[in-house]
Amino acid sequence: MIIQLDSKISKKDREKLNDILTENNVKTSEISTQFNDYIVGIVSKDVDIRLIGNIEGVKDVHRVTDPYKFVSKKWKVNPTVIDIGDGVTVGSNGFTLMAGPCSIESEEQVEKTVKQLLKHNIKIMRGGVFKPRSSPYAFRGLGIEGLKMFYSVCKANNIKIITEVMQVSQIEQMVDYVDIFQVGARNTQNFNLLDALGKVDKPVMLKRGISGSISELLQSAEYVFYAGNEKIILCERGMRTFEKAYRNTFDINAIPVLKEKSHLPVIADPSHGIGIRQHVDKITLAALVAGADGAIVEIHNEPETALSDGQQSLNFEEFDILMNKIKKLPAV
Repeated sequence: MIIQLDSKISKKDREKLNDILTENNVKTSEISTQFNDYIVGIVSKDVDIRLIGNIEGVKDVHRVTDPYKFVSKKWKVNPTVIDIGDGVTVGSNGFTLMAGPCSIESEEQVEKTVKQLLKHNIKIMRGGVFKPRSSPYAFRGLGIEGLKMFYSVCKANNIKIITEVMQVSQIEQMVDYVDIFQVGARNTQNFNLLDALGKVDKPVMLKRGISGSISELLQSAEYVFYAGNEKIILCERGMRTFEKAYRNTFDINAIPVLKEKSHLPVIADPSHGIGIRQHVDKITLAALVAGADGAIVEIHNEPETALSDGQQSLNFEEFDILMNKIKKLPAV
């Protein structure tokens, strides 16, 4: 059960509410986000929620049987739209593209990519500065100084940035230079990190775990919401399966199912989903048809020389072709 409170609920009405909850043996947790105050109630028997809903100062009350309560569509029917600022939003208002390289490599690279994004009126650039790599010998990013440069170039061109945070200690130094925090597949169940991001008033995009289920992804989102942050974006990026013909098995089923189960926006990551450059456009279009709210696509001015994931990054000409297809598809 989720009880949404009016911020100005009187002491008398709050005591009345507490008495009803106590009488019905409801185990409660109080949560305050950047938008609302809530009480989550775990009930052991049927409770007449009308008794709660009729109390002055209670804005709304819902029964939610899912283990993930705040991110469930059983509580909030209308889709959530995430406001990134300056008129940039994600969710239920078209297909939002985020694009950029896997890793930020140089200021020249960022400037070339920004120019490409502006050409297509894309308002969010992706790029990693702290990179979780399978090999310790691989390029692991430019770090905080690279992030400051990345942010500076994008801000000058009115472009928002999304970049990955890998550990709690990085949040404080990154927060002033990030518009959307990305939690990668390896960290989706790093609950200390999720708790910490719940205390930050910045959007968080959660990628599905390497072998994570739909329920596990939604439970991870619940951690962020429970800790106080309602600005959450879900991302389907493919799973590790027995198949070796491509990088991951992109779960197209996940998009409509997540949209059915949750009010949160759902973004597709076709680049990691298949990991093969010549097929990224097809998976992007499939995600659009399946109902995704957007996609995060890897592009590079010279994929052949990229320091990471060049094999799945579109060059600028290929990205132009993809954008033209995306513009035509809604009409079809």
